Amino acid sequence: MINLIIDGIPVEAAEDATILEAAAAAGIEIPTLCYLKDVSSIGSCRMCVVEIEGTDRMVPACNTKVKEGMTVSTKSERVLSARRTVLDLLLADHHQDCFSCGKNGACELQKYCNEYGVEHSSYNSCRADDCEDVKNSHPFLSYRPELCIRCQRCVNTCEKITGRKAIGVGKAGVFSIIEAPFGPDWKMSLCESCGNCAQACPTGAITEKRRKHYREWEVKRVRTTCPHCATGCQYDLLVKDNKIVDVQAADGPSNRGLLCVKGRSGSFDFVHSGDRLRYPLIKNQETGEFERATWEEALSLTASKFMSLKKEYGVDSLAGFACSRSPNEDIYMVQKMVRTCFGSNNVDNCARVCHSASVSGLAMTLGSGAMTNPIEDITHDVDCILLVGSNPEEAHPVVGTQIRQAVQNGTRLIVVDPRDIGLTQYADIHLKLKPGTNIMFANGMMHVMIEEGLIDEKFIAERTEGFEELKEIVKEYTPEYVAEVCHIDKDKLVEAARMYASAEKAPI
Repeated sequence: MINLIIDGIPVEAAEDATILEAAAAAGIEIPTLCYLKDVSSIGSCRMCVVEIEGTDRMVPACNTKVKEGMTVSTKSERVLSARRTVLDLLLADHHQDCFSCGKNGACELQKYCNEYGVEHSSYNSCRADDCEDVKNSHPFLSYRPELCIRCQRCVNTCEKITGRKAIGVGKAGVFSIIEAPFGPDWKMSLCESCGNCAQACPTGAITEKRRKHYREWEVKRVRTTCPHCATGCQYDLLVKDNKIVDVQAADGPSNRGLLCVKGRSGSFDFVHSGDRLRYPLIKNQETGEFERATWEEALSLTASKFMSLKKEYGVDSLAGFACSRSPNEDIYMVQKMVRTCFGSNNVDNCARVCHSASVSGLAMTLGSGAMTNPIEDITHDVDCILLVGSNPEEAHPVVGTQIRQAVQNGTRLIVVDPRDIGLTQYADIHLKLKPGTNIMFANGMMHVMIEEGLIDEKFIAERTEGFEELKEIVKEYTPEYVAEVCHIDKDKLVEAARMYASAEKAPI
């Protein structure tokens, strides 16, 4: 640990920590505009400059490492003057139509200008008002260049977090400009419409179009879980006048502040849909039309029908089918109703149908037909990922995003799929199997691992059963035989087996 003094306060920090991190841990706030934790520390905005005793120039706190005995001042008059100058310069090219801006009240530039007393710029803008057009063709996102401060948060988020690199930095004469793909040709770009760039933007330059319908002080936040897929992304519902107007990603254990287009723009509008049933309906037997009823009427009718069927045809005439998107509490009540009220064990769920093979196999081999690790274990600090018949970029996009991140950080990726899925372009090896030959492929992988001694004999002896039988079964699945059956290159199969088996941490 490193000992230093920040604003007269003794602070202890890890030796690889930055001044910004050390100050934050001590409860000392240093303003930033371009910085994003674990994403961007380019130090271009210069809002986080601090003074270090014994040095002449001020340094950016976001990328300056702490040193033993360092004395730092974050609020000296020289530092405060420098920050006011930064804001003064930024306002010169920033249109101050705050009342019409969707980020009014949530804009970080506005916040710091208020804090440091900078109301107007003392400089003349060098940019023409019409030098860049508003890009507004995207269905969810809008880009207003006149509000951009070129902090590059959006660029770094798109490149380092989502792995798409859809947003870039260009030039217009002597000016740097952000090239956001939200114009008429947005469909031809790499943009996935996830909106993570909008959440990263400190001003109103890139925003969700929904923001124009509310202001920050008008909404309350309700933490919940995205209902779309099983990733379990956490987000906050933004509620105005008892109506959901937007969502914002939270730092949940599986999404870490990320959302996909489904979670951000496709998983809450149904709450207020005009087509949604808002009260029970009972069909009028004479007219054939559904008519509004009370909950008591509807529940009584349903219960009486169930009980009459049970009385007339027996308990096996009734069953319960649970929805996979229901919360655990609701599913628990369904099975309890079936077992206690119906007197039957006829309870089912769609997992038995679409996931029957994996549920059965996992239960047989590992004791539970469920995922064995949290998503964090699959995508963070791993050496090799084996992706078999899965397309997470489309089915579970936030997981797909994290796999792209892992590859960028050096993780090897093996894709086993007849399709050319999006992640194929990031893969070290793509085994394009003939559909229906997955088991042949798995046996071939094990054959190579056993033949080349790439297995942990001690672990197998202590932790498993039936290995000798398995060893005998896969003996005939030579690379040549498997390659012929699966329609793949035998050398790629061998390479994949070696890559996976030699990795220290390798999820499937």
